[in-house]
Amino acid sequence: MFIPFFLELKAARVPVSLREYLSLLEGLEAGLVDYDVEGFYYLARSALVKDERHINRFDQVFSHVFKGVEALAGENPVDVENIPEEWLRRLAEKHLSDEEKKLVEALGGFEKLMETLKKRLEEQKGRHQGGSKWIGTGGTSPFGAYGYNPEGVRIGQHESRNRRAVKVWDKREFRNFDDAVELGTRNIKIALKRLRRWVREGAEEEFDLPGTIHATAEHGYLDVQTRPERRNAVKLLMFFDVGGSMDDHIRSVEELFSAARAEFRQLEYFYFHNCLYERVWKDNRRRHAEVIPTFDLLHKYGPDYKVIVVGDASMSPYEIAHPGGSVEHWNPEAGVVWLGRLLQQWPNAVWLNPESEKHWGFTHSIAMIRDIFGGRMFPLTLAGLEAATKQLSRKH
Repeated sequence: MFIPFFLELKAARVPVSLREYLSLLEGLEAGLVDYDVEGFYYLARSALVKDERHINRFDQVFSHVFKGVEALAGENPVDVENIPEEWLRRLAEKHLSDEEKKLVEALGGFEKLMETLKKRLEEQKGRHQGGSKWIGTGGTSPFGAYGYNPEGVRIGQHESRNRRAVKVWDKREFRNFDDAVELGTRNIKIALKRLRRWVREGAEEEFDLPGTIHATAEHGYLDVQTRPERRNAVKLLMFFDVGGSMDDHIRSVEELFSAARAEFRQLEYFYFHNCLYERVWKDNRRRHAEVIPTFDLLHKYGPDYKVIVVGDASMSPYEIAHPGGSVEHWNPEAGVVWLGRLLQQWPNAVWLNPESEKHWGFTHSIAMIRDIFGGRMFPLTLAGLEAATKQLSRKH
């Protein structure tokens, strides 16, 4: 019954062998997992994936093949009498109508919001659900989870729903962009080639193997040929926004990432969330444990680098303008300070926005970022890439 799963993994270019497939079957026969889809997922991933670069493609195939499968009935049916409390709490989640949402008012600013949260934490003694004041679930309070407030602090909720929170006190996992994505990258590569400047560097000449073969065959003796050495001199540094509203743009950003990796030998990339602050990271799976100080990048990469920031710039204005405005940690300095340092080091940097340009005027933070970058924000379209690469090619 798992043969279609095996074949789809092969079709998705996950290098899985018959030996690994048999190891999965042996694990199932040994009873390592029983009637547990999550357990089967981890067993299958352990048996079939030998390189973490392929986990993303494995997840996509697993989701497609086993879509809708939540429990397997058999000798050990699901215990319906002991439904987890978390499931019951989710059932109590309150969905407000548009009229009800209009009645919910913001508290009146970021400082007031954080001051009120601190006061509630001191006053509240127990769990609360469904109200408009206390920290709880399923209500209209600006603090808590699974409710609605136009400007709130999300506590204990594993995902964004209304995308209106100005601070998130929960750990989220973002997956790395898959640089193997090739669909739709051909035209992007063509646009990126505007950046490529071929110059002579290093040795003046290099060994010309095809020329030597041709000259030797023509002359009848070994005739070594050389040619001017050519390398792509463009150094590219990219910053990618991940998570939150960027989840809507994963495909287009992955295409850009894949094309850039193919076109530029000297490419460095880092991840951030919403706005650039004092730290970035290379691996989203270890983004809390392995962070890189932004100051280190400013000192390490010289002004000869071309810099592209990729993000939808859709966030709370507090994240740009206020210390402590980050939704994930307390940042000592405002995002605008760090963006200013980036532009001081790389004055010609551009911002690529995957959000449709016709919607930019409806988001205050987009206008703020665009102004900070001196208007050098371009849509993530072919025309936008053409304009961005032309801007990057200019000398400042």
